[in-house]
Amino acid sequence: MKEFWEERYGNEEFAYGVEPNVFFENILRKNELKGSILLPAEGEGRNAVFAAKMGLNVTCFDMSLQGKLKAEKLAKINNVNINYLVGELSELHFEENSFDVIALIYAHFPLKVKAQYHKRITKYLKKDGVLILEGFSKDQLKLNAENNQVFGPKNIEMLYHIDEIRSDFKEFEIEVLTEEEINLNEGIHHKGKGVVIRFVGKK
Repeated sequence: MKEFWEERYGNEEFAYGVEPNVFFENILRKNELKGSILLPAEGEGRNAVFAAKMGLNVTCFDMSLQGKLKAEKLAKINNVNINYLVGELSELHFEENSFDVIALIYAHFPLKVKAQYHKRITKYLKKDGVLILEGFSKDQLKLNAENNQVFGPKNIEMLYHIDEIRSDFKEFEIEVLTEEEINLNEGIHHKGKGVVIRFVGKK
């Protein structure tokens, strides 16, 4: 999997564009979120750079070194600073209760570690901290077949379901939890129809 992302992010063009995810942007603006933010599986840095431009103190990570290089390039262009680490969640260590915001934007994990990772991420969030999530629903596979497109993991177990979010983040006060069909326009690899789960919760 690491090789896949190194190849995808190794091209000059930004695979998912340089603009932030629409849902992520809207939540940051609407809630006027401040403080520190953690962005797992951040890829080429579009959301990290936006968060930094909004005044947040950004820490992010991805398994891809190419992703880091592209993110730092984007940060330099936008004259902001981000702390970008290379590694998987299981390899990295953060202080518990140390982030005001955590955002999982298309961060899909294998079933055997997904609930465990969600629990671990929750520990890093401060009390009253906000978790933002957008990811492909399990219904994405059907939509892909209908529209002859390939978005998200091919393994249905890596995709999201509303009940799974309720279970994994049961200690959160739910502010948003929806399944929506949207039109994606994020770079060359997210252009078309998507079925996504959107979640905002307060710890």
